[in-house]
Amino acid sequence: MKTTLVILAAGIGSRFGGGIKQLEPIDGQGHIIIDYSIHDAIAAGFDKIIFIIRHDIEADFRERIGNRVEAVVAPLGVEIAYAFQEITNIPIPLPEGRAKPWGTGHAVLACGGLIDGPFAVINADDYYGTEGFKKAAVFLKTGGYGLVGYVLKNTLSDNGGVTRGICSVENGALTGITETCDIVKAPNGAAVHGIDIDVNSLVSMNFWCLPLEFMDVLKNGFPRFLTSMTNPLKDEYLLPIIVDGLLKSGTPVSVLPTGDQWFGVTYKEDKAAVVESFKKLYQQGVYQNDLYSDLKKH
Repeated sequence: MKTTLVILAAGIGSRFGGGIKQLEPIDGQGHIIIDYSIHDAIAAGFDKIIFIIRHDIEADFRERIGNRVEAVVAPLGVEIAYAFQEITNIPIPLPEGRAKPWGTGHAVLACGGLIDGPFAVINADDYYGTEGFKKAAVFLKTGGYGLVGYVLKNTLSDNGGVTRGICSVENGALTGITETCDIVKAPNGAAVHGIDIDVNSLVSMNFWCLPLEFMDVLKNGFPRFLTSMTNPLKDEYLLPIIVDGLLKSGTPVSVLPTGDQWFGVTYKEDKAAVVESFKKLYQQGVYQNDLYSDLKKH
């Protein structure tokens, strides 16, 4: 059984308009953030990567990322697979005027048939650090539901407000996630609309550890979501909401805390800081000059 990492890339590049070509390199080797997640996952013991993309970006994705990564990781015994999230892949007629994707739950549902055991899910354009992947790989061997939690102060942007799912945790178990918008850096650490919040809170950055049976949860829940939508043009089938439903029904979800710095390009202005952050990681010896050169065959 493979240790599988699912990478949510169907919306890659869409934040700034245009396609995947908008994702520029963030180091001197031409790598983008997704390369580092793949490296860290393989180093932690993952041996299968599933990219969730759209058919209309497939050629660009394979040219920009997929073919290059596959050539590097195949000799390491790591499998690369593709799943496709399409807005029309639903069991009802597409609501007239719907242009928005159906969300992260629908994206993972597209992996049906490719997953045969516990798996982790991450965003394509976020840097998660090395510790989260190590903890996730160990947790997946024990089974159950888990969430890698990041310290809020390690996820903020210098260039504007961010939305974070603030976790309530008791004895290492998740008891709830509160989606909180417009969190900004403040003199006391962080604030929302001028009100200070605990900068040491754990937050979700969409790094999930999930058992195989979660695929059945997604499959059974999606038709119910479609028939209960309040806004057919905008409602989304989202992993945090689905997991919250499991929590409320008594399913335990473990929180795997990490002190690693998260970063990503929430705003265009964030890119310079991201480039500088990777330079520091190289200086600290976290990565080799030839990024994938330290990985060993599984």
